[in-house]
Amino acid sequence: MSPVELSDLQARRDAVVTAHIDAEAVQHDVAAVLATFRQPHYEVPSMGGVFDGAAAVEGLIQSLLEGFPDFWLKESRRHHADKAVIVECVFGGTQMGVFAGIAPTQRKMEVSSALVFDFDGDGLVGERVYFDLATVFRQLGVIV
Repeated sequence: MSPVELSDLQARRDAVVTAHIDAEAVQHDVAAVLATFRQPHYEVPSMGGVFDGAAAVEGLIQSLLEGFPDFWLKESRRHHADKAVIVECVFGGTQMGVFAGIAPTQRKMEVSSALVFDFDGDGLVGERVYFDLATVFRQLGVIV
C-alpha cells in the first residue's frame, strides 16, 4: 500500500471514529452510533461485557446515556494501527439513572480511557473500551 492510499484509509477511518464519538458523546444519538458500524460489536472488559449485534449495542449505549444523561468525552490522542484506531480520552458524566445495577447517586464521575476501534478496511467492526471501573465506583460513592 502506498503512503497516499494509507493516508486516504486513515482519513476515512478518522471520519468514522469522529462521527461515532460525536453521535455518542455530543448528540447522544443511539441510532447514529449504530450507523457508524459495519458490524455493531462492543467489548467492555472492566465490566465483563461483550455486546454483539445491533440490539445488544443499542441496549449498551442506551443504558449508558440513561445512567449518565450528560455523558461527555474529551479526546487527547489518536493513534493509527494496521486494523485499528486507538483513542486516548477522558469520559464522564453525572449518574442520574441506573448504571451497572447501581441506583442513581447524582454524583459525577470522570475516568481516563482507551478506546480501540477495530476496522475491516474502512468499515468499523467493533470497539473495545478500557477504563478502571473501580475509579468510577469510588467517584460514585459505591466503594471506598
